[in-house]
Amino acid sequence: MPLPPERVPLLEAKRQLKMARSAHAYVRGNTARFYDWLAASPVARRVPQGPAIWICGDCHLGNLGPIASGRGAVEIQIRDHDQAVIGNPAHDLLRLGLSLATAARGSDLPGVTTMRMIEEMVDGYGAAIDDPDSDDPAVESDVVRSIRRAALGRRWRHLARERLDAVEPRIPLGKKFWELSDAERAALRALFDDERVAAMVLSLKGKPRDRDVRLVDAAYWVKGCSSLGLLRYAAIVAMKTGKGNWSYALIDLKEATDPVAPALPRPAMPRDNAERVVAAARALSPHLGDRMLPVRMLGKSLFIRELSPHDLKLDVDQFTHREAIRAARHLAFVVGKAHARQMDEQARAAWRKALDADRSRGLDTPSWLWESVVSLAGSHEVGYLDHCRRYALAA
Repeated sequence: MPLPPERVPLLEAKRQLKMARSAHAYVRGNTARFYDWLAASPVARRVPQGPAIWICGDCHLGNLGPIASGRGAVEIQIRDHDQAVIGNPAHDLLRLGLSLATAARGSDLPGVTTMRMIEEMVDGYGAAIDDPDSDDPAVESDVVRSIRRAALGRRWRHLARERLDAVEPRIPLGKKFWELSDAERAALRALFDDERVAAMVLSLKGKPRDRDVRLVDAAYWVKGCSSLGLLRYAAIVAMKTGKGNWSYALIDLKEATDPVAPALPRPAMPRDNAERVVAAARALSPHLGDRMLPVRMLGKSLFIRELSPHDLKLDVDQFTHREAIRAARHLAFVVGKAHARQMDEQARAAWRKALDADRSRGLDTPSWLWESVVSLAGSHEVGYLDHCRRYALAA
């Protein structure tokens, strides 16, 4: 079932506006341009081929942040797996490098800072490949530490105020949340009546499987660039406690579509896109993957997940020179751990050797990575300015 036709132009206008706000926002919202560059640029031919593992496929700053496990532990992990495929881990490094470079430009930092960020990114990633079971010996960045500390202190009321602008279990309609059609509401009620879905929701709260689960409220969720124009819903569900009271959970439902990230031809991935997203999350971000479930609704493939109060987006508006460098190392270490836990010792050693093979002329960054980030940044800057011109003319 497609979206109600009146929503489509409104959602497309919002997507264009989001991407026109900054070059960094344009990079976040335009994964396709990144892979177009990868397919066409002569520089991209020098990118090494790593082991066939699950990769994020869209590894930018906004897709990293604190994630809570079902048992309450909080770690910085990859938050979004819509583009995840079994592919080349070098692509995640390139995407993260581009994101860091555009964030540095948005913070008015000089090119020397960008160079140091990429150097530290390679070192942090390499430290994780060498030893994925230990923490990075380098000091955690203040930005990452502060958002992690904020995540640990959050409760349902914080999530409700941030996402719903209320503590009462109702979803306020307005700019972020839109009214459902009758077909959408009926489909959501049927979904949460499904025993498999109800069992997952109950398990996340540590409640017995025989407790009641009911849909309290739901709305179409206007969120992100990648999901604008797809089925995306926020739902509040209630679960009966042992004393007969009700506790609540906020559930995110998101349509899964074909990824633009290129998959390697040999490994088999789930054909269903929601199953692919969940499988990738379990490999890359166990805290999140254990809280997700693939479902079918309205003839589409969707995945559902409970939103924890501890889940926060790492979206840095203003880097300082020092913080930019430290954050680059720490976030690359997070990505490296997600990759390395899928490799055996021999594969990790071979991949580390390939990463170190292209360091020359006294630079600590492999030349293929630095030249690729420079080329990507230039390509996306041109694309961003063209996008802004088209947006202004249309407006």
